[in-house]
Amino acid sequence: MAFNLDRKAKEAFIDDHFELAVDLYSQAIDLAPTNAELYADRAQANIKLNNFTDAVADANRAIELDSSMAKAYLRKGTACIKLEEYQTARAALQAGASLAPGDSRFTNLIKDCDARIAEESGSLPKPPEGKAAKSNATVMPAHNASSVNSLSGSVRSVMPSKPKIRHEFYQKPEEVVVTIFVKGIPAENVSVDFGEQILSVTIDVPGEEPYHFLPRLFGKIIPSKSRYEVLSTKIEIRLAKAEAIHWASFEFSKETILPQKINVSSATYRPTYPSSKPRAVDWDKFEAQVKKEEKEEKLDGDAALNKFFQDIYRDADEDTRRAMRKSFVESNGTVLSTNWKEVGEKTVEGSPPDGMELKQWEY
Repeated sequence: MAFNLDRKAKEAFIDDHFELAVDLYSQAIDLAPTNAELYADRAQANIKLNNFTDAVADANRAIELDSSMAKAYLRKGTACIKLEEYQTARAALQAGASLAPGDSRFTNLIKDCDARIAEESGSLPKPPEGKAAKSNATVMPAHNASSVNSLSGSVRSVMPSKPKIRHEFYQKPEEVVVTIFVKGIPAENVSVDFGEQILSVTIDVPGEEPYHFLPRLFGKIIPSKSRYEVLSTKIEIRLAKAEAIHWASFEFSKETILPQKINVSSATYRPTYPSSKPRAVDWDKFEAQVKKEEKEEKLDGDAALNKFFQDIYRDADEDTRRAMRKSFVESNGTVLSTNWKEVGEKTVEGSPPDGMELKQWEY
């Protein structure tokens, strides 16, 4: 039965019916879950559909079942290049090339990886467009056969229907800490591999299907500086950030806004924001604006009258100002004169409004 499904899947693939091919390969895998050929062939169909996460997972499963299968390494290398995981792709391709000497496909793809890696380091110009496409998928590193064998299975076919394992994360300027909550798992049952922008976790849970966690990360990490620890109630994974940026989420998404870099010192760090930059203030312009607003301000009643006298006093000569001060003080605020010749020769008597009486206050 599995053979018939495999044959039909190949026919569908030849006819460019890649989705049908994937479905048929999946049915065949359900019947023959240890057939490495089926996983490798489904990986190729997933590549055609741009399902690079599934392609890498299938290739890893094929390698786990048969580490001498050169085409499984080729599938993985191809998918990783599409994901711009050039270091991971190169390692897989080199492993495959050692199994298929003289196969020009490995040689050409390794050269492409070398060019891309050099481009990222700034030593070479960017190669022609179209050789490597971006995708919102995930990949897994494979530095040798033993590390590859620890990664297995397609996410679609092995994820339990009711996951009992959960995870959460928090971050610091220099690292992201991922915690997977699972109790009583021996360290030898846990496999964690780090890629440039991926995390691959496989947990062999006794009596259950293996747990696979294969996210493409929000940002790039430094695999050599990343580490993990298996504890009695959890698995703690520390991902060393390649750049000091804030991750808006744990997993990569095309819709996610590009992050802003954080200024980091050896002691402490403080996020910088566009509004935090000090601005120079043109105080002359500010004062002129205030005066203009004061002049244009519309006042009523006593306020308008006071402003009228203030304007007269501000623009008056010294004699007028002396007259205004003397008359106002001597009349107890009831007379305001601008004629110094008249005011200067005598004491100014108070002149209360009609109907009111002026009284002297005693102290």
